[in-house]
Amino acid sequence: MEEPAVEAPGHPAVVRVRARNPGPMTLSGTNTYVVGAAPAWVIDPGPADRGHIGLVRELGETRGGIAGVLLTHSHSDHNAGCEMLGADVLVGSAEPVEELAEVGGRGSEAGEAGVAAEVGPFRVLPTPGHASDHLAFAYGEVCFCGDLILGEGSTIVPPRSAGGSLAAYMRSLDAVAALGASLLCPGHGDWITDPAAKVAEYAAHRRERERMLVAALAAGRRSEDELLDAAWADVPESMRPAAALALRAHLEKLAEEGRLPRDFGL
Repeated sequence: MEEPAVEAPGHPAVVRVRARNPGPMTLSGTNTYVVGAAPAWVIDPGPADRGHIGLVRELGETRGGIAGVLLTHSHSDHNAGCEMLGADVLVGSAEPVEELAEVGGRGSEAGEAGVAAEVGPFRVLPTPGHASDHLAFAYGEVCFCGDLILGEGSTIVPPRSAGGSLAAYMRSLDAVAALGASLLCPGHGDWITDPAAKVAEYAAHRRERERMLVAALAAGRRSEDELLDAAWADVPESMRPAAALALRAHLEKLAEEGRLPRDFGL
């Protein structure tokens, strides 16, 4: 049974439909958004699930049809339903990427964080970091932030080999903060009604990981397991592979800043 469509608090033009694809990487499921009316727009159709796409299509039809689809990034839990939905993809890559390691070589490049363009009623803001082609969409005081910021838990920032960049991610957080939005609509989890506080929380979380990693390196720890035990000790074993990706991204950022110990080979 599909979850019912839910209106955004204080913004009835924005409706969320959550896909039935919960899991360790998708959390409670991927959020699809139907925005506006006469016609409506769809942000992130989600997985190729007939029930989910049928509900999204029906909702779009009741709002005067679907003008087009906007994609926050090319991970398959966000874009695999594009073909089934049948509407034109106006922004982003509709080619699903099944493996995180493939992201860097697929889809469009997002460009410089914070440099916005306009499509229909949306400002399109490049927000690379979680993925090289990641975008956010500003709609008045609402920002659709994809997997840059989540409504539950924390997002993955992978290394460059998997399309990520921690340095770019931190700049993207700043770019979204500068929007001054009153509501964030994330790719997973619930509405974020205090965007400034959530962005600050996410930035502080990354800085604290970096502090612990730098301390571990200064103490002579060098192996992946040693560094994960020092800076990601709170992460459950099932998420340790994801933590290893985050570790690599942090090490790349330190290398870019000239802060890695000389005896550390990256």
